[in-house]
Amino acid sequence: MVLLNTLVGPLLADLVIPDIARRHLHNPNWPPHAKFHDAQYIGMGALLGAIGLRILVRRKGDQRAQFYLAAALGSVTWLGMWGALLFPGTAAQDPEFAADSRKVLGIDFQLFIALVMLVGLSAAVTVERARAVTSR
Repeated sequence: MVLLNTLVGPLLADLVIPDIARRHLHNPNWPPHAKFHDAQYIGMGALLGAIGLRILVRRKGDQRAQFYLAAALGSVTWLGMWGALLFPGTAAQDPEFAADSRKVLGIDFQLFIALVMLVGLSAAVTVERARAVTSR
């Protein structure tokens, strides 16, 4: 689920879904270079999701190592969203949309989604590690 969301989530949110895309690639106030970096993010998410899914469904080699690699790839986009807040002058929302931005538990919606994806990945890795210990 996380890898599939990594594959198509940024594309849908930043380009396709009108209410969200108007805040991103369809935002006339964004300069071309900002749109370039958003498109770069969309492409990176799609590549990480596709590569992670390919690794996950592969039936050759060390399945556990492939699972961990796929989980790591699936985390990159979502960790990057949180990491972006550490850079000076960044914000989860543009000021023009701050008043009508959705929040969940006081967190910007997109960061909440990132948190849910990371919790899901952490749970999957924890379950897999527990399974590895009990199968020895």
